[in-house]
Amino acid sequence: MSSSLNVGFIGLGIMGAPMCGHLIAAGHNVFVTTRSKVPDAIAQTKAVVCKSPEEVAQKADIIITMVPDTPDVEKVLFGANGVASGLSKGKVVVDMSSISPITTKELAQKINALGCDYLDAPVSGGEVGAKNAALTIMVGGSEATFNRVKPLFELMGKNITLVGSNGDGQTAKVANQIIVALNIEAVSEALLFAAKAGADPAKVRQALMGGFAASRILEVHGERMINRTFNPGFRIELHQKDLNLALQSARAMGVSLPNTATAQELFNACSAHGGKGWDHSAMVRALEKMANFEIGQK
Repeated sequence: MSSSLNVGFIGLGIMGAPMCGHLIAAGHNVFVTTRSKVPDAIAQTKAVVCKSPEEVAQKADIIITMVPDTPDVEKVLFGANGVASGLSKGKVVVDMSSISPITTKELAQKINALGCDYLDAPVSGGEVGAKNAALTIMVGGSEATFNRVKPLFELMGKNITLVGSNGDGQTAKVANQIIVALNIEAVSEALLFAAKAGADPAKVRQALMGGFAASRILEVHGERMINRTFNPGFRIELHQKDLNLALQSARAMGVSLPNTATAQELFNACSAHGGKGWDHSAMVRALEKMANFEIGQK
């Protein structure tokens, strides 16, 4: 990029740290803060560590937040020493967390009232996508603001879409999480059925990858289920949070999402067995408990 920007990044977790790393590597002036220790991968760069979100907002022109949930975003933006108290007119706040579409619209209005622009830009692609700068980014906000921030998005992701106005990015992310959860459930049932019937689940998966049932979930998470590798790329507790947003919003709109509710109950069962921190592909374990059979069994 021809000119470096002053960019703030708040939230340096599993996703945030590599996303921020791409901005630093591109030569931007990056100001960071996070609620726990700054990861070594960021601390050893030219990034400037700030003591609060307020300080980040004072020093940066575009401030990105990447934190776990709706209350976290509210606290970072409008809590004590929050972003809002450090903003001046013309700056942009970009929330890349996955949070409530309804709350997002309220946050955007408050930021707009301070003379600043707001984008909601949640991502899909997990830790692998973050590390490889291959995230899908779903954006809500004005086209002018989107175009201003797009060069930064292009450093973090590949499939970048302006979906509509504020809140629409978050709505797209909730829709994404519904599809992912139901796909995990379908792959879980299929591989469990095949394994219990005596077929080699790895061979079944290989066969299905060449047909109409092929999917990214079957490819990546099907392999996780067979190999029993449930260390998190995306934790069950975070997917529970996203499906909760889906079910709350659906109830408010009078829409029935029966299979989303079932997927949530399977995640709840995993959580009851100590699985909040498992990868969301471990939803299969809830079905395995009911069948008294594991995919890897002979």
